[in-house]
Amino acid sequence: MRRTVFFISDSTGVTAETIGHSILAQFDGIDFDAHRLPFVDDPEKAAAAALRIKTAYAKSGEKPIVVNTMADQALCNVVASSGALMIDLFAPFMGQLEQELGTKRSGAVNRSHGLIDTSRYDRRIDATNYALTHDDGMSTKFDDADVILVGVSRSGKTPTCLYMALQYGVKAANYPLTDDDLEAEQLPSFLREQRSRLFALNIDAERLAQIRSERRPNSRYASLEQARWELGRAQHMFLAHHIPQINTTHLSIEEIASRILSHLGLERDMF
Repeated sequence: MRRTVFFISDSTGVTAETIGHSILAQFDGIDFDAHRLPFVDDPEKAAAAALRIKTAYAKSGEKPIVVNTMADQALCNVVASSGALMIDLFAPFMGQLEQELGTKRSGAVNRSHGLIDTSRYDRRIDATNYALTHDDGMSTKFDDADVILVGVSRSGKTPTCLYMALQYGVKAANYPLTDDDLEAEQLPSFLREQRSRLFALNIDAERLAQIRSERRPNSRYASLEQARWELGRAQHMFLAHHIPQINTTHLSIEEIASRILSHLGLERDMF
């Protein structure tokens, strides 16, 4: 079965898409053809979105699904004229909140991701710059790091660091274990000095070989034998130094980051 889904928002659409995917993931055996329509913030854009949805409806013969985070009810009504199944993510909460707070919602658009606190924004930018300058062992001065990820090459360190920086303002560095480190089964001294901030990423050998093959096909670096050797040595090192670790094979970046922050006690609000 295949169904068309539109994530529609008067802002970036990130909230609608993120929550929408989480909801749709509960339905096995259905292939969702997803489209994000951000910044639908005036009647003309809403009408254009409705026309696009109607066209998809006519083409497939199946009612499209709209996951909506538009705040203006008039715009929601325009989109709803398409005949789609409308899932308004705000609707279940607004009535209760209006009653509890004793006031009506404003319905103002572009509020979900507005720049409200410049200091929080600056912290996120600083953290992102930190992650970029401390990526892949480019800098080993880790005194300002909130967390340092270690692991073999292509185990997920870089995207996890960037996600934590962008979403939580966490200064995350990472260091790839080299052949010399693995042969010695000893952490470099600059990592041993930062023991309390270390967190290791592990991964299944088969998956690691697959990822590396996409980058360097038919190389020793991408071979299953090399992946098994590196991971075995790394595991011995992590256990010897009592470094907390997580297997990233079947986890999303969001899950990896959340588990790391929780384990290290880094309580940060998402931006």
